[in-house]
Amino acid sequence: MSGTRPVVVSPPSMSGGRRVRVDGEILGLAFRPADVAEFLRRAGLEDVDVESSPLIEWRGGGPDVWTPGG
Repeated sequence: MSGTRPVVVSPPSMSGGRRVRVDGEILGLAFRPADVAEFLRRAGLEDVDVESSPLIEWRGGGPDVWTPGG
């Protein structure tokens, strides 16, 4: 996995949700940072600070962006 992060949060969709993937597997559609944290917990990645973890690649904006173009 050189150069990539195992968790990818996609840009916001038109509904405002963001797809969350871990190692390429889609875990679900998050609508806030707490949703991302819950998906990661279910995937066995507990105690991850979704706001600042280097494991997470936020695409289309950081953890404060939940609307398209926001």
